[in-house]
Amino acid sequence: MSRIAVVAITKNGIEISRRIKSKLPEAEIFVPEKHRDSGTDINWFSDQATALVASLFQSHDAVVCIFSLGAVIRMIAPHLKDKKSDPAVIVIDDKANHVISALSGHLGGANALTKLLASFLDSRAVITTAADVNETIAVDLVGREFGWSIDDSANVTRVSALMVNEEKIAVFQDAGEKNWWPANLPKNVTAVQNIDDVKSPDFKAALIITDRIISDAEILDKSVIYRPKSLVVGVGLHFDTDRETIESGVRTTFDENKLSTKCIRNIASVNRGARVRGLDEFAGQIGVPVQIFEKSDLAKVDVPNPSKVVAKFEGTASVSEAASLLSSGGRLVVPKQKFPPNLTVAVCRI
Repeated sequence: MSRIAVVAITKNGIEISRRIKSKLPEAEIFVPEKHRDSGTDINWFSDQATALVASLFQSHDAVVCIFSLGAVIRMIAPHLKDKKSDPAVIVIDDKANHVISALSGHLGGANALTKLLASFLDSRAVITTAADVNETIAVDLVGREFGWSIDDSANVTRVSALMVNEEKIAVFQDAGEKNWWPANLPKNVTAVQNIDDVKSPDFKAALIITDRIISDAEILDKSVIYRPKSLVVGVGLHFDTDRETIESGVRTTFDENKLSTKCIRNIASVNRGARVRGLDEFAGQIGVPVQIFEKSDLAKVDVPNPSKVVAKFEGTASVSEAASLLSSGGRLVVPKQKFPPNLTVAVCRI
């Protein structure tokens, strides 16, 4: 959480805010001008607190308010949009007896920050989201710490309700990190080995963790699908290969092999002495990094489809397959695909 604002309006609140900043140095403290002291660790404001909180609500990832919950609700109510974009809002009473997660508990991180603040303020954390209270899976947070995304959020609310009501739910996973749930699965959740098993009427819903495209309507209707960053795209190209060519080749490869581009962790290629503009542009467009390898390192990688011609001109018998294998440390799921005149694409699963 990069930007945290702490707003205090009393002397006790100032002391609490400084305790927070001692543990979270990145936090910014805001206090009314009338309480000014010699400290340089506080932003002193002269506007109304309502106007300040409204501004912080737009500019910060989390707003910690050390005053009454009712006042905070009135201040933020006109600015609420949705849980995907609203910042975390935490309320602390004037004696720091309670730290309350008031808004954006899951997606905004308020619950996690509430627990952290309570831990060093020696306070009671007040969290009311059902998944946390029942110590079950928070459907909207699965894999978030690993960078997973939800393919389509349409089913999240319904499946979350089924989860907290302990209805039978299936979990199918064939990609991504395995330690997304710290212990045994909740008693109402069953791991299945075959994706078709989730269609069983015994299961009211399913969580599916995969990098494959799913087209079965029956599965889609009852599932939340998570996209782990599990794929590395190896690209062989010329220095002047443009973004459009690379994009077309990668998307064609993924479409034909029923893989999701949301699961690309990074792109890997060969060092051509300078950055390839088209490659950087495509990577920037989809929001992933590019990893570059020396030809001598790629030449050491055992690949299924080496090329004598490439070896003659490049000094390595493979670029796309070798780069994806070397970057992923995994296995090849799509061997080298050729896109004349000067592009090859291969995909590995981490």
